[in-house]
Amino acid sequence: MKEVMTIGIAGGSASGKTSISKQIKKIISPESSFQILKMDDYYKDQTNIDLSERVKVNYDHPFAFDMDLLIEHIRMLKMNQTIEKPIYDFVNHTRSQDSLMVLPCDVLIIEGLFCLEEKRIRDELDIKIFVDTPADVRFIRRLLRDVNERGRSLESVVNQYMNTVRVMHELFVEPSKRYADVIIPEGGQNKVAIDLLTTKISSILNEKDVV
Repeated sequence: MKEVMTIGIAGGSASGKTSISKQIKKIISPESSFQILKMDDYYKDQTNIDLSERVKVNYDHPFAFDMDLLIEHIRMLKMNQTIEKPIYDFVNHTRSQDSLMVLPCDVLIIEGLFCLEEKRIRDELDIKIFVDTPADVRFIRRLLRDVNERGRSLESVVNQYMNTVRVMHELFVEPSKRYADVIIPEGGQNKVAIDLLTTKISSILNEKDVV
């Protein structure tokens, strides 16, 4: 059974986690098969709750995520098994009826707010990364993303940031930085850090091929 390299990328909301994942994948592939699991797709299913109540949920707390399912899927992929990954509907605040088949791979990236905060995930990782981006930059990115891509209003984005995002970041996300092997300032804009990281990943993959 082939050995899968697992990389966790944590950081605040809109810090640049996805940008880094995509850049690593672009550089490493097609030499190696590559999959990305986004923690955002593992928000708990809420179809049994009215939409008026869903909007009140604190989506920036670890309890909002189906951690058991995510960890099960990580372990299945590491055992070279195919999974059916959930897809989250951000407009309706619940899990979509659709899912996505994810095939076994050489490199697996798990990205999300709590990738380093959750010990069970940390224990599955070969490389732990924290994306350290200033709060004002993260807020602007989140505002643009949530309004343009997730159907949010300006007022709702601001209220959510002030009431939960900022508080939960300080309580859960920022402290998880201490578990990181690598801290990348400024997210995907830090080309030097990404080049160094991909060089290290390629080196490890080459060593596994030799073995």
